[in-house]
Amino acid sequence: MRFLPIAELVSAGAVDISAPVGATALVLLLVQLPATLLLLSRLLKGVRRRQPLQPKPSTRSQAAAVSVVVPTLNEAHRVEPCLVGLSAQSDVVREILVVDSRSTDGTQAKVAALGKKDSRIRLVTDEALPDGWVGRPWALHSGFLSTDANSDWVLGVDADTQPQPGLAASLLYEAETQGYDIVSLSPRFILESAGEWWLQPAMLMTLIYRFDSAGVTVPDTERAMANGQCFLSRRKVLKELDGYTCAASSFCDDVTLVREAARRGYRVGFLDGADVISVRMYEGIAETWSGWGRSLDLKDSISHGQLWSDLWLLVSTQALPIPLLLLAWSGVKFWGWESVGSVVVVAAVMLNILLLTIRIGMQAAVAGSYDWTQANPFKAMFFWFSPLADPAAVLRIILSAFQRSIKWRGKTYRKV
Repeated sequence: MRFLPIAELVSAGAVDISAPVGATALVLLLVQLPATLLLLSRLLKGVRRRQPLQPKPSTRSQAAAVSVVVPTLNEAHRVEPCLVGLSAQSDVVREILVVDSRSTDGTQAKVAALGKKDSRIRLVTDEALPDGWVGRPWALHSGFLSTDANSDWVLGVDADTQPQPGLAASLLYEAETQGYDIVSLSPRFILESAGEWWLQPAMLMTLIYRFDSAGVTVPDTERAMANGQCFLSRRKVLKELDGYTCAASSFCDDVTLVREAARRGYRVGFLDGADVISVRMYEGIAETWSGWGRSLDLKDSISHGQLWSDLWLLVSTQALPIPLLLLAWSGVKFWGWESVGSVVVVAAVMLNILLLTIRIGMQAAVAGSYDWTQANPFKAMFFWFSPLADPAAVLRIILSAFQRSIKWRGKTYRKV
C-alpha cells in the first residue's frame, strides 16, 4: 500500500483543510481582536505622555530634603558607580544609607572607603531576615527606619544603578510641582552581550504591553506602575504605610507598595528617567532570563483575574503574531492560497500583520531607553531582532506566574 503525500490528497479532494483552517482562524480572531483593541487603547495614551526628566540644578529650598537608601548584598563590583553618582547630587541629599545584608564579597569595605570621601555615606547592617519578609523590602524598610526624621523625602536606589548629576534635584522638583506623593523612574538600560540585546527588550516589552509607558498618567490604581531602582516617597506616606510592611513578602515590592499608596488616595507617578539614571541589571542572557523573569509577572501585586487577563493579552498580541504569520506563509506555500484564502483567514493574517507592525514600531520607540554609546555595534544589532524573542519572553512570564518557589540570593521562598 502506498501512502499519498498530503499535498496529493489535498489536490485529489480527499482532505478538506479549508474548514479546520477557517475555524481556527475564526477562533484566533475572537481571541486576538479584543486583545488588540485593548493594546491600542493603552498605546494611544503614550502620545500624551510626559517628556523624559532632564537634570536640574538644586535650589536652596531643596537643601537636605532627601535621605537615600541603597540596599546591598554582594554588590562590591558595582556599588561604586552608584555611590559616586549619589555623591554628585549636591546638597539636596542629606544622607546616603547603604543597608547591607551581610555581604561576603567586600561590599562593606568598599562602602567604608567611599564613606571616607563623602561623610553622607553611612553603612547600616540590617537585622536577620524575619519570617514573611523578602530580603529587598526588609532592607529598604530597615533603611527607612534608620533615616533622619528631618528629611521630608526618602529615595530608594538600587546598587546596580548609575545616577547622573542632577537626578535628585529634578526628581524632587517634579514631585513637588506635580503634587506626587510617590514618584519612580524608568532608567536607561546598559546591555553588553548579544543575548542581552536580543532577550531583554522583549521582556521589557511585556511590561509596556500590560501597562502604560513611563510618563502616562494612570488614574486606575490597579494599573499603577513603579520602579524600585529609583523610588522617591514622601516620608509621611511611608510612615502611614508602616514602611514596607505591606510589601514584606513581595518580589515586586515597588509595585505592591505604590498600588497600596494609590488605594489610600496618595498621588503616584511613573516617569521616564533615561536621561538621569542608568542601570546594568544582569550580565548575560542566562541572568536576564532567570533574574528579571523572577518578578516580571508581578503576581505578588495583582489579583488572579488580572494575572489571567495579562497572560491572555501577552499571548494574543505579543507571543502569537510571528509564529502565526510563519505558519500562514508555510501553509500558502505548501497548499496554495486558494486552499486557505477564505475571508476569515485573510482577516486573521491581516490582524497579525498589524500586530507585528505595532511591535516593530514599539521596538523603535524604546530604543532611547538603551545606552548605545558604549555598546558593541555587532552585539547591539541583535536589539532589532528582539521581536523574535517575544514568544520566549511571554513563556518566561507564564512559567514565573505558576512558579510556587523562588530561589533568590541563596534563599528559597515559598509562594502561595
